[in-house]
Amino acid sequence: MPSNPQPGQGKGGVASIDSATRAWSLGHLLASPCISLPNNFQRYASLYCQTVFLGCAPRPLMSIPANTHARPVAILALVIASACWGLSFPVMHALSAAQSNLLPGVSSWFISSWCLTLRFLIAALLVGTWYLWQGQLRGWTRLEIAQAVGLGIFTACGMLLQMDGLSYTSASSSAFITQSYCFFLPVFFALRDRRLPRWPVMLGCVLVLLGIGILSGVDLRNMVLGRGEWETLGAAVFFSAQILWTERPHYANNHVGRVSVLAFTITGALLIPIVAITAPSASALLTVYSSGPLLLCLAVLTLICTLTGMVLMFTFQRSVGALSAAVIYCTEPLFASGLAFVLPVLLSGLLGISYANEHMTTSLLIGGLLVIAANLIVQIKPAEKPSQR
Repeated sequence: MPSNPQPGQGKGGVASIDSATRAWSLGHLLASPCISLPNNFQRYASLYCQTVFLGCAPRPLMSIPANTHARPVAILALVIASACWGLSFPVMHALSAAQSNLLPGVSSWFISSWCLTLRFLIAALLVGTWYLWQGQLRGWTRLEIAQAVGLGIFTACGMLLQMDGLSYTSASSSAFITQSYCFFLPVFFALRDRRLPRWPVMLGCVLVLLGIGILSGVDLRNMVLGRGEWETLGAAVFFSAQILWTERPHYANNHVGRVSVLAFTITGALLIPIVAITAPSASALLTVYSSGPLLLCLAVLTLICTLTGMVLMFTFQRSVGALSAAVIYCTEPLFASGLAFVLPVLLSGLLGISYANEHMTTSLLIGGLLVIAANLIVQIKPAEKPSQR
C-alpha cells in the first residue's frame, strides 16, 4: 500500500475524516464482508475506527452536502446501532444466568450494575485513549460538559433498570417494551407545544398499552405487571430523556468524541455505589468474570453494544430527528427477537447454562406487532394543505 497520504488524509497519513468521508467509511464497512477477512484485517480495523471514533468529528453531520446522501447514511447508522443494542438482550440474559450459577443467591442488581460499570468505564478508556492519541481531548466547553452529564445520568438509570429487568422477563419482551419511548416522545412534544395530541398519538397510546399487556401476560383483572416489565418501562422513560438530550439545539456543535468519553465515564461512575452496596464480597467482583467465556461476553457487550451503538447514536441521530430516530430504534426488538431464536443455544454451550432458543408464540407475535404498530402510528403526520394562490 502506498505510504504517501491520500486525499482527505492529514500529516503522516492519518485520516482527518470529515463528514462526507465518515459517510463513505460507514457504507464501505458494510460492504466489506464480501472481502476475505483474514487478508484484510487491517482494513477492517481502520474502517471501524473511522466509522466509530473518527466519525465523531466536531462538525455536525448536517453540514454534509446534499449529494453525499447524509440522511440515508445516518438512517443506516442508527439501524446498525439498533442491531448492536438488540444483540445485548440474549447475551446479557445468558451472562446473568451464568453468573447466578457461580454465585447462587447473588443480587441481580449487583450483576447488572457491575457489568454496566465495566462496560462504560472500559468504553470510556478506549475512546479516551483514541482521542488522546489524536490530540482531541483538549478544549472542553461548558456545553459539552453539560451534554455529557445529562447523557451519563439518563444512560445509567435507563440501562440499569433495563438490565435488571431482563433478569425477570424474556429477551424479546424486554426489547419490545423498551420501545415505549416512541409513545413518550410524541406525548412530550404535545405537552411542550401546548396542543392536544393528534389522533395517531392517542391511538398509539392504546396500542402500546395493549401490546405491553399481551407481551408481559398482564392479569387484566388485577392490572399487575411483573417486576421485569415495570423496570423495563421505567428504563424507556430515561431513554426518552436520553434521546431528547442528545439533540438539544445548543449542543449541535459539540465534539461528539469528547462528549462520549465524559458521558461513558459518568455512567460508569454513577453505578459504582450500587456495586459497592450490592456486592456480596470483594472476591465476587472477580468471580463473576473468572473464565474466558464470561470475559468474551463482556467484550461483546462493551465493544459492540455499548461503544459502537452509543457512539453511532450520539453522532448520527441529529441528522434524523428525535421522532424519526425513535422509529428507526424500533428495529432493535426485531434484531433482539431474531437473535434470540438462534443465540441462546450457542451461548448455553459456551457458558454451560440452560438457555433455550425462543420460539415464535402468539403473544409475542400479536404483542410485538401492536407495539411496533403503535411506534409507527404515532409518527403519522397530517397531510399538508395545498397553498392558496
